[in-house]
Amino acid sequence: MKAVILLSGGLDSSTVLYQAKADGYECHPISFDYQQRHRRELRSALLMASKAGVAEHQIINFDLRQWGGSALTDDKIDLPQERSLDEMSQNIPTTYVPARNTIFLSFALGYAEAIAAERVYIGVNALDYSGYPDCRPDYIQAMQEVFRLGTKQGREGQPITIVAPLIDLKKAEIIQLGNQLGVPWDLTWSCYAGDDVACGVCDSCRLRLAAFAELGLKDPLPYRE
Repeated sequence: MKAVILLSGGLDSSTVLYQAKADGYECHPISFDYQQRHRRELRSALLMASKAGVAEHQIINFDLRQWGGSALTDDKIDLPQERSLDEMSQNIPTTYVPARNTIFLSFALGYAEAIAAERVYIGVNALDYSGYPDCRPDYIQAMQEVFRLGTKQGREGQPITIVAPLIDLKKAEIIQLGNQLGVPWDLTWSCYAGDDVACGVCDSCRLRLAAFAELGLKDPLPYRE
């Protein structure tokens, strides 16, 4: 059995990779270099795929800077920093990349059908404070219908299944799951700032740090003083 895994190198996608392995699938991670501000995450994706002993790891290259529209693809847009969890929950942040998961899932679907995979795993989470529109259950349900209608496998009654095992978990619960699965957190990367040391103040860092603290655990990543 084969599965394609969307692997950014972050905490969530790494947990999903290890979950797919635990589910008994031959894992084929796919990562994306879209010239994002935090391309440092790709180093973690490579390390994570190697550590997990995957069958094959694809990195897809394209450039979303020409469109902009996000703090992750346009250096002129400031990253949100030092925001409380309540502030993060109030609106969709500037770190939302227009239609990013639709782009990613389209690549993953083509790859999955080409290698006759049964599943595509994605680490979206609806309970994070970001509120990204393409991380919600109704979006995943809609994309599942695209997978069914837009492929030969789907039309022949064997649609590729989107699996989103983290969608209803809080960040602390994801860490607990990852601990059970043996995810090496020191190899993961969450920071949006784009440096070699995590900033500790962007939304992604603050969510991660708060979740480890909630569990009484120390995040093994080094952070900027």
